[in-house]
Amino acid sequence: MATDDALTRPATADIPIVQAQGDLDIANLEPLANRLRAAAASSPVVILDARDITFGDSSFLGVLITVNKSTDLRIAGARPTLRRLIEIVGMGTVLSLYHSVDEARSAPPREPSRSW
Repeated sequence: MATDDALTRPATADIPIVQAQGDLDIANLEPLANRLRAAAASSPVVILDARDITFGDSSFLGVLITVNKSTDLRIAGARPTLRRLIEIVGMGTVLSLYHSVDEARSAPPREPSRSW
């Protein structure tokens, strides 16, 4: 018999992983935003593979914060510049950062942040 927790938490293999690369700003962000929203609509946990993101502006941060309100968004492999941006704007306690996709995949679940 499955518990309620087992019904709401996907198996680690079922966690959607959204990959992104390059500079992300208002001019080219919409495809990534759409992929993140679609993944969040179908899963309580979403991993953003951020290894190849070289830049993100305030609109990129806005997408991350919005998606994080509806799912447990896990940002994996962010470069130091992206990590620093998240920390500078005070989102380090709101957005979940992990060193790798594997670390993000194996992390315990958390409640989505609805206060932002």
